[in-house]
Amino acid sequence: MFEGQPKGLYALALANTGERFGYYTMLAIFTLFMQAKFGWDEATAGKVNAIFLAAVYFLPLAGGYLSDKIGYGRCVTIGMFIMFLGYLGLACPVENLGTAKITMISGLAAVSIGTGLFKGNLQVLVGNLYDDPKYSARRDSAFSLFYMAINIGAMFAPSMAKWVTNQYLAQYNMVYDAANTDPEYLRVLAGGYGLCFGVACISLILSAIVYFVFRGWFKHADVTAKQAQSSGEVNVVELTPKQTKDRIVALLLVFFVVIFFWMAFHQNGSALTFFAKKYTNLTVEGPMRFGFNIFSLALVAVSVYTGFSAIQSKVRKTKAICSVVTVALLGCAYALYSMMANPTMAQPSDFQQFNPFFVVALTPFSMVLFNGLAKRGHEISAPTRIAWGMFVAALGFGVITLASTGLISPMDLGDKTQSILSPGWLISTYLTLTFAELLLSPMGISFVSKVAPPKYKGLMMGGWFVATAIGNYASMLPSMLWNKIPLMYNWAILIGLCLISSLLMFSLLGKLKKMTA
Repeated sequence: MFEGQPKGLYALALANTGERFGYYTMLAIFTLFMQAKFGWDEATAGKVNAIFLAAVYFLPLAGGYLSDKIGYGRCVTIGMFIMFLGYLGLACPVENLGTAKITMISGLAAVSIGTGLFKGNLQVLVGNLYDDPKYSARRDSAFSLFYMAINIGAMFAPSMAKWVTNQYLAQYNMVYDAANTDPEYLRVLAGGYGLCFGVACISLILSAIVYFVFRGWFKHADVTAKQAQSSGEVNVVELTPKQTKDRIVALLLVFFVVIFFWMAFHQNGSALTFFAKKYTNLTVEGPMRFGFNIFSLALVAVSVYTGFSAIQSKVRKTKAICSVVTVALLGCAYALYSMMANPTMAQPSDFQQFNPFFVVALTPFSMVLFNGLAKRGHEISAPTRIAWGMFVAALGFGVITLASTGLISPMDLGDKTQSILSPGWLISTYLTLTFAELLLSPMGISFVSKVAPPKYKGLMMGGWFVATAIGNYASMLPSMLWNKIPLMYNWAILIGLCLISSLLMFSLLGKLKKMTA
């Protein structure tokens, strides 16, 4: 799994982990922050969140275009600086609501621009490491590992947001209460949420340190096609105009389909968070508490990797050591769980940690499965995985649809809560959506890296994120309909879009194979 990978992968993955930790700490509470700070309803908060997410994923197109001209590493550096300014602006406490809105919008704009320069180009650097024939066969597994690293940061983010918020509330002798609408409580709660933006600042600084300290490990990959041709040091594969056109068209077809996945998937920060706040019992009892201890989850995730190392290692001593470590990790995870209060109080943002945990824990199983199929001559192409990913996403929203049966519609519930559902329903939904994500996202990025014409690598990687951006913007639809239609209708829309996209992707498989041959 980790053998034979260039060390530059680990430097870039760790730098991205730090940046994503800060980003997802902010994202975990962003809609809740807007509701507490400005008193906005779900539709308004969801719309602002969707616009921000769209900008974050749309601007890598501009970042990709620029990087093909001035270099990938230079864009990454500029992007980190601009992101830092954005998070710093968001972290500044502002009491006047008018000024606070302007400050928030300015900070969001800076974060979006910085991410546009950073995100796609960092992944181009990863892909360039595998242009070397020595590593080319490991490209798909590399992006799976890179994607896992992203989710390590995302896994800890909701718990960090919860801890920071609770510490701030405790200073005022308050505890989190989803149903509390007292103005003073909301003011304090918004202040706690605001500190989470400061966490993003610190995390980004650490990410920058990693990036620059270990730059020598991947500096050779920071070469555009134009720079390579002018230097004459690297042989750039030339494509015919027809091949270039076919590959771009194939990528555009894939981009169109994945729009609908991201529209559905990014309900984690809006509709699914609202669902957790309004309908899920946040008083967690019994074995279910295990999932709400981030350190227990982290130890379980690590034990998966040590367990695989114990199984795959050919050295007896290594097998023994990894086996002992695996048992010890699981024992520590259980000990931490045993020390938890029963019942344990959860918060709506806590549920966002399950998706990255499942990504981290399930990535080795995914890699073993698909690598095993490839070795047996049954390799499943990226477009095929994307098609199945869309189908599985539909199943995920089928789970939450079942949970919504018989619930009071948000339009009738108003500001009240109907906190009767077991957390297991949301956890099961996140698990199913994670299966879909593992089929679609890392393989999609790898597909772009592999198929994109050399001189358009940055632009095409930006195109992937534009598709994500459109999906993120469209993700506001369930929030806009939140107080207007029954819950089951909201989920049914997402199910229908995922199924249609899956069928469309399956119908295009033959054409895509010919165009990318």
